[in-house]
Amino acid sequence: MLTSAENFDNLVQQKQALVGIVGLGYVGLPLCRVFHDAGFAVLGVDSDPGKIEKLRRGESYLNHLGAEFVSNLMSQGAAFEATDDHRQLARADAILICVPTPLDQERQPDLSFVLNTTDAIASVLRPGQLVCLESTTYPGTTRLELAPRLGATGLKLGEDFFLAFSPEREDPGRQDQSTQMIPKLVGATDEASLDAALCLYRAAFAEIVAVESAEVAEAAKLLENIYRAVNIAMVNEMKIVLEAMGIDIWSVIKAASTKPFGFEPFYPGPGLGGHCIPIDPFYLSYRAAQVGCESQFIELAGRINCAMPSHVISSTRQALENRGVQLDGARVLVLGLAYKPNVDDVRESPSFELIAGFARLGACVDYHDPLVSETHRGRNHDLKMQSIELTDEAIASYDAIVIATAHDGIDYHRLGDHARLIIDTRNAMQHYQADRANIIKA
Repeated sequence: MLTSAENFDNLVQQKQALVGIVGLGYVGLPLCRVFHDAGFAVLGVDSDPGKIEKLRRGESYLNHLGAEFVSNLMSQGAAFEATDDHRQLARADAILICVPTPLDQERQPDLSFVLNTTDAIASVLRPGQLVCLESTTYPGTTRLELAPRLGATGLKLGEDFFLAFSPEREDPGRQDQSTQMIPKLVGATDEASLDAALCLYRAAFAEIVAVESAEVAEAAKLLENIYRAVNIAMVNEMKIVLEAMGIDIWSVIKAASTKPFGFEPFYPGPGLGGHCIPIDPFYLSYRAAQVGCESQFIELAGRINCAMPSHVISSTRQALENRGVQLDGARVLVLGLAYKPNVDDVRESPSFELIAGFARLGACVDYHDPLVSETHRGRNHDLKMQSIELTDEAIASYDAIVIATAHDGIDYHRLGDHARLIIDTRNAMQHYQADRANIIKA
């Protein structure tokens, strides 16, 4: 009689394993495509019935994936099924957890999505299943939080079921790297679980990197994002210092980038956006405090980056006052709602903080984003706004236009020709050659 591990390996090798993916957002939906294209039947599970309805109609709700992404997923090769019924996970041989890991109002880790999903899996867990967490979290989550919940079923970890961690490495909108081609880190709670996870991921990804434990994989993902957060905070702080000296940070970065070793350019902005960089560092600082350590770099970087929207607002107010206009009552346009160029992803976007901050100070605020036609309720904001049309007349009607996201689809020369005042946080106006007296970098 085959062991659970041997049976799992056979199912994977023969492409007969059903891969269940929980959380069909920016991480889970591309992951569905990876396993589907590798020849596996895929069960996508999400608690949002609206997403499930769209998927069943062959429609995508993530525009950066392209119009044909879901229709191809539904019609080509192996089977794909979408459901909001977590009980269907009893059928899956591998269950990959791709749910959000946000912060609460006190900037503490909120693992409720992960833990609720784990409890739902535990209610249907059966021998032979692999459970793998892909959501970013603090070191120890897989072993200390998931393992006891799954083990409470009476099934034995490493014999009856398997548990691993393999961090997502998605970068929405990136064209030079597909999900399948990004090296996949895999760590686990025990050797048998690692073997099962490696067997699964090797069947779908081009390169697999096995690490010593789930904790190493969890910490590696945090290091990747903390590295970026700290360096972005450094250039944000340097921008403010150099502004006071009359030196352009963008010119300084360009000059430093000529060094062929020992330097990697990072760029300033109005704050951090996306699910990873504004959030993940605080997961490590939380865990560090639990073990009696102080994460000074992480906390300092967080404070600097969180303060950038206020800096942009202050710079805008000063620029307006220099022109005899008070921010209270001024018309301000925030250009770009997404957190990065050329995607419709607004998660944790600093543009929301800019809009809310300007409004609190009495400004009349609009936004334009060619990829985000209207706002939706988020974790911290429900602005109930629609993107305005960016006509010449509209551009000229605002007292200040704040470039928060440098989408390629914007005609920045037209903006420079018609705007009264431009607050450029992204160096988007660098190639504008006409009179630059109305352009302020912030």
